[in-house]
Amino acid sequence: VQLQASGGGLVQAGESLKLSCTVSGILISTNVMAWYRQAAGNQRELVADITSFGSTTYADSVKGRFTISRDNAHNTVSLQMNSLKPEDTAVYYCNAVKFGRGWYNWGQGTLVTVSS
Repeated sequence: VQLQASGGGLVQAGESLKLSCTVSGILISTNVMAWYRQAAGNQRELVADITSFGSTTYADSVKGRFTISRDNAHNTVSLQMNSLKPEDTAVYYCNAVKFGRGWYNWGQGTLVTVSS
């Protein structure tokens, strides 16, 4: 299984970014997929997930600002991030969720840096 996250970059506070995750080796349509992030010196945390039925959940810190979506035809998962804040600065990863955690080997992630 390969999870390739992309779309990160350097933005100013209040701006937007859209991350994409290209998945190979599994069908996202049959998995709960999620975005995680890890800020420097912190543990990796769950940002948002989406079930095979399209139900979504979000961390309180991103509710109302981030939107997770899936494109089953292209086997990709996206994260639209609006109204970015400096505290959103982190490396973002995607993964399938099994037994309450990211299941497959983590890819390299994509770095999001938000300046104030």
